[in-house]
Amino acid sequence: MNNLYAVDKFIESVKKILQDKPLGSIQWFVLYQSCLGKTYGEIAEASGYGNNYIKEIGSQLWQDLSIALGKRVTKKNLHLALNNHLQYEKGNGENQSQQKFGEESSIEKVYPDLFSASKIEFPSGPVALSSPLYINRPSLEKLVCNEVLQPGCLIRLKAPRKMGKSSLLNRMIAYAKEQDYQIVYLDFQEADRDIFASLDKFLRWFCVNVSRQLNLLPCLDDFWDTEMGSKVSCKIYFEAYLLQYTDDSPVVLALNEVHRIFEHPNIAQDFLPMLRFWHEQAKQDRIWQKLRMVVVHTTEIYIPLKLNQSPFNVGITITLPPFTLKEVQNLALCYGLDWSGNSEGAKRLAPLQAMVGGHPYLVNLAFYHLCQGEMTLEVLLETASTAVGIYGQHLRELLTLLQAEPELMLAMEQVIATDEKVELDAIAAYKLESMGLVQLNGNQASSKCELYRLYFSQQFEKQNIANASSKFTI
Repeated sequence: MNNLYAVDKFIESVKKILQDKPLGSIQWFVLYQSCLGKTYGEIAEASGYGNNYIKEIGSQLWQDLSIALGKRVTKKNLHLALNNHLQYEKGNGENQSQQKFGEESSIEKVYPDLFSASKIEFPSGPVALSSPLYINRPSLEKLVCNEVLQPGCLIRLKAPRKMGKSSLLNRMIAYAKEQDYQIVYLDFQEADRDIFASLDKFLRWFCVNVSRQLNLLPCLDDFWDTEMGSKVSCKIYFEAYLLQYTDDSPVVLALNEVHRIFEHPNIAQDFLPMLRFWHEQAKQDRIWQKLRMVVVHTTEIYIPLKLNQSPFNVGITITLPPFTLKEVQNLALCYGLDWSGNSEGAKRLAPLQAMVGGHPYLVNLAFYHLCQGEMTLEVLLETASTAVGIYGQHLRELLTLLQAEPELMLAMEQVIATDEKVELDAIAAYKLESMGLVQLNGNQASSKCELYRLYFSQQFEKQNIANASSKFTI
């Protein structure tokens, strides 16, 4: 498509087609360059973004156009699809199979090989890079991918459990790999309990794992000096060995489930300020600019640290929000629930959005069961907070966690007892937030969603009846 006038006509057509889904600047750039016949590689080079990131933007764009037009749109058939749409608008009538924009379309026609219910996996863990079930949120992806390019950066990804932190982290890692960055990924859930026995033992475990992922032979004893202390020894090990003997490409140090360290104040009070110090070193020391740190955790830190020691008031903080109703609607279409594609579908989905508060995992779980044809949305919502509902196991797991810590159970009971926000002890508030049960404004907590309010109201009522019955029997 060499005619710029034709390109402009197609762009105007897309604006009308996607008028309820405004595109960002990078999306318009990908669309415009695609209309000009540019490859993803050429677009990536011209934009400064990675090839995989540009492909993800393109993939989401073609998906949105496919849903709107009721016909599968790809980068390859973009010209034909838009031309057919323009002809239809003019009343040409040559493409009788073209559906009107805004009508319900058959999602199976859009993606014929994708939406077999038997092919969709049960929601569990991060969403695979290749999965069509990942909902792109370009503002988040762009922010993370831009920031990891900055020398010596410190990025914090924060959200309650199962909100999509690891899925976003994996996409950032994929982008960093495209830039030929070296990746070190540590999940602190994998560390044995005795690793947290002392700072020295923890930092040695930390250094050994980083060494192996950088394909370097661990040689801690050559750099470790008990008289200098563990933190200084760790710093020297990174500075004089790990960062010195890797190639010139940056090293991304991705630390997942960092909140586990919060449970060990003897570790956290030294390890977290150490990360901050490394970040600040990058401002004056070139070797530390190679290190790009990404810290992923569920809560704010609840151990006492001085303001100038916390790593969480420097760098950039990215908090993952719940899905909007529009994103819930897009995900429903990805699951093949084609009834959700119009305004009536959005109205039907609104009660689900309210029930689970847009929680990505809970929304995915609902759509998984709906696309299997096991129940209607109305039945799903009616039974959601009961033992036989689709969330039964998830709710029981949360209840078990609360029962293991009576102070948390008491705090949650306070939250459920009123529609007003409740002032909680800081640690109890942060722990409940990390479980995804409450949303916080300072230390004031309210129930995260209607599902949790209903379920725990029922549980506390049963508990109170049982307690009263026990006293009466005595």
